[in-house]
Amino acid sequence: MIKKTLIMTPKLGLHAKPAGMFVRESCRFQSEIMLCKDGTEVNGKSVMQLMLLAAECGAKVILCITGPDEVEALAAIEQLFVRKFDEE
Repeated sequence: MIKKTLIMTPKLGLHAKPAGMFVRESCRFQSEIMLCKDGTEVNGKSVMQLMLLAAECGAKVILCITGPDEVEALAAIEQLFVRKFDEE
């Protein structure tokens, strides 16, 4: 299992567009991908669950990935955060 703390970068937080991007990226991998904020853990392959986190811009989230391609999944998802979910 890989755990990594990331900072939400979209200006409006984890709304529909970045949640959709997160899910599209996550679904490319076999690994289980979970995202946690303030003790709430949700499936990273579900747009609805991600939006329930209500992760605002600047919020710390913990990405937990378990599976055969966890390293590749982490690298791909981290790039979304680095690119600020293509919102700039």
